[in-house]
Amino acid sequence: MSKTPLPYSAGDISALARSLRAQLANRTEPPSHVEWLNMLAKAVGCRNFQHFRVQPQPQAQAQAQTVEQITAQDPVGVTVGAPPPVDEARLLKVARCFDAVGALLRWPPKRSERDLCLWVLWARIDAGRAMNEGEVNDVLRGANRFGDHVLLRRELCDFGLLDRTRDGRVYRRVERRPPPEALAMIRRLKAAPAAGRASS
Repeated sequence: MSKTPLPYSAGDISALARSLRAQLANRTEPPSHVEWLNMLAKAVGCRNFQHFRVQPQPQAQAQAQTVEQITAQDPVGVTVGAPPPVDEARLLKVARCFDAVGALLRWPPKRSERDLCLWVLWARIDAGRAMNEGEVNDVLRGANRFGDHVLLRRELCDFGLLDRTRDGRVYRRVERRPPPEALAMIRRLKAAPAAGRASS
């Protein structure tokens, strides 16, 4: 590992604790040093430690902003300062996993593509709302066409985007700032669910 100091900032210590708890929930042994680095990176919205290392520091300080806050500050997709570039080819490929009304048609094979899909699902869960398992299932059933809401619920929890109590009765969205590609994907698909509801 590099000896260069890497500043670490979490916008919401409560969200950080929930994410770490979710990631540690089913472990029987303590994480290794590298696993801790990856878990801490995921808790602030990165895919893993390597992804965290290449993130610009101003973004790390803004991790706790919700999608709603970011959209309100940035309604046309232009942020203050120069945002990191996004992979438009990958965004287009992942967008093809969704239908015309923004429902997920298939579960991508690549982890990086699945992560973007999870962020889109996360954005469709109400911020700050305590939900039971049935309510979460209803949201995820409406958000996919391949019929596996259980897989999606488990993946959201494992990825640290959805938190649940130890007894599994209460679920809450974990408030984190999406990475640039995820934010671009959310914006790209944001109008689709509204259009689908309007026509139904």
